[in-house]
Amino acid sequence: MQILLATTNEGKVRELRKLLEDFRVEIISLKDVSIKFDVKEDRSTFLENALKKAKEYALYYSIPVVADDSGLVVDALGSMPGVYSARFYEIEFGGKVEDQAKTTDQKNIQKVLKLMEGEKNRSAKFVSCVVFYSPEGWGLFAEGECMGEITEYPQGNKGFGYDPIFKPEGYDRTMAQLDIDEKNRISHRGRAFSKLSEKLSKIIT
Repeated sequence: MQILLATTNEGKVRELRKLLEDFRVEIISLKDVSIKFDVKEDRSTFLENALKKAKEYALYYSIPVVADDSGLVVDALGSMPGVYSARFYEIEFGGKVEDQAKTTDQKNIQKVLKLMEGEKNRSAKFVSCVVFYSPEGWGLFAEGECMGEITEYPQGNKGFGYDPIFKPEGYDRTMAQLDIDEKNRISHRGRAFSKLSEKLSKIIT
C-alpha cells in the first residue's frame, strides 16, 4: 500500500515518515509523483486547508493521502501568522520582507521577531491539523497543539520553519535544538499524528 504525503517540504517529509514508520506502507511525497498537480491553500482554518489538500490530491492521484496544515499562533500578534505561517513574510500584515538573500524560513522568522520587539507577552503555540483521505471518498482527521513562547533570537539548526524561535513549554531549548525523536514526542504535528495513527491502526494492517 502507498500513502502520499501532500507536501514537498523535506523537513516535514522526514518528520512524517518517522511518525508513520510503524505502518507497513510505502510513503511517497509530492516530489515523487511524475504528473504535477497543485492545490491552493486558501481556506480560513488549518483543518479546512488540510482537508482540501488531502481530498483533492487523493481524487486526482487515486491514492490515499495524508495532508496537514500547521502553523504558529502568537497571542501578541492576534493569533497571526496562523494559516499564513508558510508565507507570512509576503503578506501585508506587519509589512513585507523582501530580502532575496534569505530563505523563506529566515524571512518569516525575521518578520515575527521584528513584530515582537519589546513585547513582554511572548506566549505562542504551534497548531497542526492532519487529515487522511481515501480516494474511495472517506477520511479521518486529528489535531494537535504545542504550547510555548517566542524567543528573542533564533537558536538551533535541527528543525525548520519557526522552530528556531519557538521554545516549548517546560523546555529551556527551542524546537530547533531538539532531536527529531524528542521533537515528535511533544510537537503539535507529533501529537496530531499520534492521534491519527491510533485511528489508522484500526484500518491499516
